[in-house]
Amino acid sequence: MAEVNHVILIGRLTRDSELKYTSGGMAVCKFSIAVNKRRKNGDQWVEEANFFDIVLWGRAGESLNQYLVKGKQVAVEGELRQNRWEQDGQARSKIEIIANNVQLLGGNSGSGTGGAYGSYEGKSGQGSGYSSQNEGSSYQRQPDAMPDMDDSGAPDFPDDIPF
Repeated sequence: MAEVNHVILIGRLTRDSELKYTSGGMAVCKFSIAVNKRRKNGDQWVEEANFFDIVLWGRAGESLNQYLVKGKQVAVEGELRQNRWEQDGQARSKIEIIANNVQLLGGNSGSGTGGAYGSYEGKSGQGSGYSSQNEGSSYQRQPDAMPDMDDSGAPDFPDDIPF
């Protein structure tokens, strides 16, 4: 049976990204996102946040770093990786998502700017697939494909829905 390690998440950055370089000169961009989930607890809806650490390698990390700011909504596609180490005699581990595709979705939290600013798609460790709308990106947001969500989590549909 084939093994699958594939993750797709949409969430908001919990802090600005950090760009560092390895001793070999490879760029490493790290950031964290929160993915909210609503569930019903008795008669009330409760929001739960799950937090995920993301790693974006190479030129993609360098290019997107300036746009990866706290509150920014992003879509991340990648794979899970478990890092293991020992600290003070204790075995430690941490799971990160190694991004293969990062798309910038909306503006900062609550800004309602909508639209995608750019995306990166490629294998981790390689990074020449970044594009931006300002640089003639072929990526276009289709305004009617998905409604914008307001702060309550309800879709913001236009008044003239045809059905």
